[in-house]
Amino acid sequence: MTVRNHITTATIAGSLAAAIAMLSAPAWGAPKPPQPTMDKCYGISLKGQNDCAAGAGTTCAGTSKVDYQGDAWKYVAKGTCDAMRTPKGMGSLMPIKS
Repeated sequence: MTVRNHITTATIAGSLAAAIAMLSAPAWGAPKPPQPTMDKCYGISLKGQNDCAAGAGTTCAGTSKVDYQGDAWKYVAKGTCDAMRTPKGMGSLMPIKS
């Protein structure tokens, strides 16, 4: 009886953890909601870590194909984008043409 209860408890705990992880993770490809205290900063996100707008051949959040893609943006604190330096240059409040 103890083994059965232990397995049931472990199964329930694992299922609950998986459900919480799914609910807390953003939907793949969905845009992030507007952030009033943040700026959209282009050219700073790593591959697959953009918040939206990733140019041709991509759909939205998490779909950038390369690091620092110029037409993919990520939210950053207001006023900090222009000061962000990447190996490909500075962050930009407007899309960066490749």
